[in-house]
Amino acid sequence: MNDKSFDLHDVVEMKKQHPCGENRWKIIRMGMDIRIKCLGCDHSVMIPRKEFSKKMKKVLEKSTGSEA
Repeated sequence: MNDKSFDLHDVVEMKKQHPCGENRWKIIRMGMDIRIKCLGCDHSVMIPRKEFSKKMKKVLEKSTGSEA
């Protein structure tokens, strides 16, 4: 089974790419819903945690913990 652990400020790859052509997203809010921001066009989307877990492919970059 895939390890799909993710934290705030991680950069993740989703199964489908954004219409702008980018497939890298940064997690900017976590709770019952997850808000992610496209790193190509800065569009943000909020989706339920369960749906996010299904649609996320993998974590590309872990957060360093130094971000505000």
